[in-house]
Amino acid sequence: MLHADKGTAAQLNGQGLRIGIVQARWNEGITQALAEACHQELLALGVQTDAITHVVVPGALEVPAALQAMAERGGYDALVALGCIIRGETYHFELVANESGAGVTRVSLDYQLPIANAIITTENLEQAIARQTEKGLDAARVAVEMASLLRTLK
Repeated sequence: MLHADKGTAAQLNGQGLRIGIVQARWNEGITQALAEACHQELLALGVQTDAITHVVVPGALEVPAALQAMAERGGYDALVALGCIIRGETYHFELVANESGAGVTRVSLDYQLPIANAIITTENLEQAIARQTEKGLDAARVAVEMASLLRTLK
C-alpha cells in the first residue's frame, strides 16, 4: 500500500505525465512563488517542460473555470490550482475561499481528474510568504502521485 508522506516524494515519477497549472494573479508575489516552486518540483520529478501547461487567471474564483476548460480539452493526467487568499476585514475572504475550493473539487470529481489544490488561505501576508514554497512543492508532488494512482485504478 502507498502511504502519502514525505518519504513518498523520492518514489514519485512524473515521466510521461502531462500537467496543467492554473495560477491566480491576485496576490501575485505569492502565487508566482507557488508557481515557480511547483514547476521546479515537477521538473525534478521527471515531468518534461513541454508537458506542463501554465495559464494565469485574475483570481481564485476564476481558477475553477480554467481548470474545467483544461479538463474538457483533455490530455492532462493531473491539474494544479494555485492561488492565495488573505483574510481581510469583510466576509469576502470566506466566500472566495469556500467557492474556489468547492469549484476545484467539483471539477476534479466531474472529470475524474486529480487536481492538487494549492489555493492557500491565510490570515496575513506573513503566513502566505511562509507557506508559498512548501505549498508549491506539495502541489507538484500531489499532482504526480494522484496521476500515477488514478492510472493504476482505471
